Amino acid sequence: MAANSGFKLNHLLIFACLIGIASAQLSTKFYDKTCPKAVKIITKAVDDAVSNETRMGASLLRLHFHDCFVQGCDASVLLDDTENFTGEKNSFPNANSLRGFEVIDNIKSQLEKSCPGVVSCADILAIAASESVGALGGLRWNVALGRRDSITASLSESNSDLPAPFLDLSGLITAFSNKGFTTEEMVTLSGAHTIGQVKCRFFRDRIYNETNIDISYAKAMQAACPFESGDENLSPFDSKTAATFDNAYYQNLVKLKGLVHSDQQLFVNGSGETDSQVSRYSRNMGRFKKDFSDAMLKMSILNPLTGSDGQIRTNCHFINA
Repeated sequence: MAANSGFKLNHLLIFACLIGIASAQLSTKFYDKTCPKAVKIITKAVDDAVSNETRMGASLLRLHFHDCFVQGCDASVLLDDTENFTGEKNSFPNANSLRGFEVIDNIKSQLEKSCPGVVSCADILAIAASESVGALGGLRWNVALGRRDSITASLSESNSDLPAPFLDLSGLITAFSNKGFTTEEMVTLSGAHTIGQVKCRFFRDRIYNETNIDISYAKAMQAACPFESGDENLSPFDSKTAATFDNAYYQNLVKLKGLVHSDQQLFVNGSGETDSQVSRYSRNMGRFKKDFSDAMLKMSILNPLTGSDGQIRTNCHFINA
């Protein structure tokens, strides 16, 4: 056990050093001279999109998360398939699920008119995620900029590395640990589910077959997700305040009202490894919001391409010719 703990500590120290190196090449002032209006353009476009449809905030946050968890924060998730290239959009976690591409396209179009070939798609995703959380009531984080865009993507890594809604707690811990996150940070980042919606097919088994669920809640969700139909029906992760970034997600878990299996795994009625943190967040919204902002800042600098690596895509969907 001691040897294993030592290995984990060394792993985290090495990861911390790599994060430090990566973040040192990024700067909040990166575009001050080359595209001084960049952040304002992105911020306004995101605010307009979220104002028009509050769900878009969750979609843009998810886009950034699904980007960073596969190859790092390099906009690989935005690449379309071509005759000679298979991207990440059709992986199991992403197919017919990821949204917000039109918002990113709109932002990129404005930036290309203002300062052609300067602002990366990866940086757009990073700022959009922070602004989305802020627009819905959470805390924005100071996004360091200077990421470049990948010329590759990984369908296999997207299928294997993104945490699935059916994972048990041990699987969640492993998935996040593989990206350098602690168990505590995993619980914090899971709080993204305080906003957004999920399709019936991802929670049907829980509401019909699991026992660690509030009975009245299960019956209510069954009305929205029939036993043999409605796979694409959407329900909010947090039916209480779905359009607000707050701590209701954790309050729901304490009441056994987590919608997907992986969410309720964070709280197993007082006896689980992460129960105390869930309980703490359920009582202290300010603590959750601050921790989430800090964890997302760490997420945003996962293995970025900088310097001369990658490219600045003209169109976020395709590699430059």
